[in-house]
Amino acid sequence: MSGEALAGPDGRLRCPWGLSTADYVVYHDEEWGRPVHGDDALFERLCLEAFQSGLSWITILRRREGFRRAFADFKIPAVAEFTDADRERLLADEGIIRNRAKIDATLANARVLADWRPGELDELIWSYAPDAARPAPRTIADVPAVTDESTALSKALKKRGLRFIGPTTAYALMQACGLVDDHLVTCVARGAGRG
Repeated sequence: MSGEALAGPDGRLRCPWGLSTADYVVYHDEEWGRPVHGDDALFERLCLEAFQSGLSWITILRRREGFRRAFADFKIPAVAEFTDADRERLLADEGIIRNRAKIDATLANARVLADWRPGELDELIWSYAPDAARPAPRTIADVPAVTDESTALSKALKKRGLRFIGPTTAYALMQACGLVDDHLVTCVARGAGRG
């Protein structure tokens, strides 16, 4: 595979990863790289990217509704109130990834974020969006795993008490939430959702 955009069943060019499953086609076309705002929505993405660490994204994507049920639709105040009984429930929930460290980080992060003012998470994350657009990637080899901005975002979130958010996870969050547009230059979704 050259790493360049490939034609899908409909003949439209897409990033190669976006064609590997039907679930990916929908996620690639309708969600990845489009701007996401709102504390709860960004908390969900932050949590899911942390759960993805060490796993394939399709594993998380296919369990997304299970995660939403298990974590009260990622409403920060609700998750911040989870008890030890909730933690045990999560560790037994086959609809999610039952990783103790990731579950504990999600609960701890919700407790930290519950003390932030409304909109503060959104403002903080989006303050790390690159000022200048870099050239559109031509192949998947042109897409970085970490950037100066993702390293700085990771440090800022950790300094504020958040866990399980390294520079690679921070960059995946930036890609998924539209802070950067890493759709390939010829991809049909390049620039989608931007005004």
